Amino acid sequence: MPDQAAPSEISSSANTPRERMVFGQGFLKDCWYFAALSSELVSGKLQRYVLLDEPVLLGRDLNGKVYAMRDICPHRAAPLSAGQMIEDESGACIVQCPYHGWTFDTTGTCTKIPSLTSDQAMDASKIRVRQYAVKEQQGLVWVYVTSDPRRTAEPDHEPPTLPGVVGGKPIIVERMDFDSHIDHAVVGLMDPAHGPYVHQQWWWRSSRKQLEKSKAFAPTEYGFAMVRHAPSKNSRAYRILGGAPATEITFRLPGVRYEHIVIGERQILGLTCLTPIDARTTRITQIFWSDHSIFRAITPFFRLGAKAFLKQDGDMVNLQNEGLKYDPSLLWIDDADTQAKWYQQLKREWVQSRADKRAFVNPVKPTTLKWTS
Repeated sequence: MPDQAAPSEISSSANTPRERMVFGQGFLKDCWYFAALSSELVSGKLQRYVLLDEPVLLGRDLNGKVYAMRDICPHRAAPLSAGQMIEDESGACIVQCPYHGWTFDTTGTCTKIPSLTSDQAMDASKIRVRQYAVKEQQGLVWVYVTSDPRRTAEPDHEPPTLPGVVGGKPIIVERMDFDSHIDHAVVGLMDPAHGPYVHQQWWWRSSRKQLEKSKAFAPTEYGFAMVRHAPSKNSRAYRILGGAPATEITFRLPGVRYEHIVIGERQILGLTCLTPIDARTTRITQIFWSDHSIFRAITPFFRLGAKAFLKQDGDMVNLQNEGLKYDPSLLWIDDADTQAKWYQQLKREWVQSRADKRAFVNPVKPTTLKWTS
């Protein structure tokens, strides 16, 4: 039966400041967001990003270590990324503001205020720029965004370790900024029923050749997975790979989806990361790895397909925005929209478990979902 869904509201416990999250508003905090590829960060180069409506200086120091801090000098608000990285007298790597030359180490601590005279006593180290925990692994850079901007919390979990990162560097990397809040982008990403209507390539599937699907799902770390299965018979692209492909599709909070395909001893991993830039913009990054010779051979063709998919989804987001601007209630139906419901339940549990200072309890239970696409 259809479920008329009221806007999802998430509130913290009475022991912490009240927080209210409505579907399509706000961001999950105290979690890892994908920021960049390792190869995009160059030693000594200061690079500006915007994550969750906050400017972030993300860089690699002169020794190759990745760091992240708020990209605003606390003195007169100049972007630190417009400055330069230098070495101080001790050889430590520091960021120098372009406006007045204030310097900060990569933990965000002010190390020098050049305008001070020798008889002016001021402890510059008490001045701090917000620091973000950062993790570099598998060629990806993740940034941990805390709920309290006044402190740098030690992450209580790790970013995802992905299966199928094989074959060296990624074969394909595609990006697109959607004019969408991350909630709508996530729901669109996991929607199983739009493919035949939005993605009508000859090599994929058409609205005239739809099949009834039955897929098993299970909870995973901070998310859920469509457990490993043979691809649908009306998805022609899989046939090119030969053999007997088996695929597993996993979603993890706050916005990571990956499809791991195994064909004998060969693997393909398609990773999609959703990074909120601000309340109305979400960056979609698609990355593919493989050690499959056929996949590598068809990479130029596949890259065109990936671009086409992103553009089609982006066009549909823009069309959907024409309706969303009137703030309508959204109708979720079983089973096609169950994954969207799970996403909202996972978000609710994420916020509540942190408010209660307890372990996260995954609300998703093993089940089988059915739909036609």
